[in-house]
Amino acid sequence: MTLEFRTLGFDPELVDYTEAFQLQQRLHDDVMEDPSRSTVLLLEHADVYTAGKRTEPHERPQDGTPVVDVDRGGKITWHGRGQLVGYPILHLEHRTLVKKYVCTLEDVIMKVLKEDYGIESTRVEGRTGVWILGDPAAGRPDRKIAAIGIRVHRAVTTHGFALNCSNEQTPFENIIPCGITDADTTSITREIGRTVTPAEVAPRIEQELRTALPPLILKDPAEAHGDTTTLVTDCSVSTQKKEVPA
Repeated sequence: MTLEFRTLGFDPELVDYTEAFQLQQRLHDDVMEDPSRSTVLLLEHADVYTAGKRTEPHERPQDGTPVVDVDRGGKITWHGRGQLVGYPILHLEHRTLVKKYVCTLEDVIMKVLKEDYGIESTRVEGRTGVWILGDPAAGRPDRKIAAIGIRVHRAVTTHGFALNCSNEQTPFENIIPCGITDADTTSITREIGRTVTPAEVAPRIEQELRTALPPLILKDPAEAHGDTTTLVTDCSVSTQKKEVPA
């Protein structure tokens, strides 16, 4: 199956979050009807905070900075200049592949970090996303370099991943990212000491996703299963079982 990729914009053509979210919703409907229209959006957002369903009031910015409430699980995070964001809108072959899908996104990011930038990254038990391990003896905490937060409704994915490339870390200091207080954030630029932009990283991420994602996509629409909505974020995993009209 051919997977379509769309580049919506990189600095200086930053993408408004609401416009990208509305596009995701339209693509979600299209892909539910025709799995062959599965699409990956790659972009760089204008600065924005987004809050998942579990965000607590004290975790929001205390200076009145606007926050967009979204339909993923988990808590609050930031997107903006210097961060590569990917939104795969895919019809998974079966809802049981949700965990494998999240692991695939993590694997792709970890592979590119190691092969292209010499950065050793890993998973942390109980937390999704991609991490660089800290040094407890030196008092240095683990550092998150990429976040993953998805929603799967009727086997079609929305939202996705955010890889910190050249963004400043100060926006994360204005919130409690994902409710996690014992870890730090980092970027490719911060780790290797030279500027690496989302526009530079995007082609390699696309190259790896073109190989990794198609095996997960539904081939026969007659085999679709659509009675579960799953919310997966870097903060939580929850499943909401409900009746969904055919």
